[in-house]
Amino acid sequence: MKKSALFLIFIGVFCVSFKCIHKEENLQLPNSKLSSKEKLASQINEIKKFVNTSSKYNTEVGFFIDMRIASCKNRFFIYDLKNNKLLDQGLVGHGSGSETGIPGKLKFSNIKNSYSTSLGKYAIGNSYNGTFGKAYKLYGLDKSNSNAFDRNIVLHKYWDVPFEEQKNPICNSQGCPMVNEKFYGVIEKIIDNSKKKIILVIYH
Repeated sequence: MKKSALFLIFIGVFCVSFKCIHKEENLQLPNSKLSSKEKLASQINEIKKFVNTSSKYNTEVGFFIDMRIASCKNRFFIYDLKNNKLLDQGLVGHGSGSETGIPGKLKFSNIKNSYSTSLGKYAIGNSYNGTFGKAYKLYGLDKSNSNAFDRNIVLHKYWDVPFEEQKNPICNSQGCPMVNEKFYGVIEKIIDNSKKKIILVIYH
């Protein structure tokens, strides 16, 4: 009698365990595009509040870079803060020091010579002619990117960054947000026509 009872208990546990495992195998991960949209919406709301704290910031347009999106996909977003709409999007390279060796997983640093991307809000400063032609100085506004200016982190173009989305990761920078030349032309026009500082946010 005891053996029969134990056998029935064992069968019951086995069936429950099998059912749980089977259920887990059919679980679906959250839609990555929806997740990215939600994250962008959250960042937009935060920046709308931030740019209204000072008259020196542009309240009509903002730049957003989502580092959770693969570099081969559009992750640099130009957003109309006033009319709440996406104006344009493009590819952007991240710092080589942010690579971890694990696909899809990045690390971030504010340390000099780390060649890593730093997360946080940046005020886009004046342009200058550097190694990659015309570029814009970036001023870190958070603890996580406070060394941006000293690290020579700038917004610049690079000939090897493709214009269209790719299947494989694109080239890396030395820590700077680095975009395609054609897409840079769009960004350049917006920055140069702005009388106030535009905010760029790099988030994850």
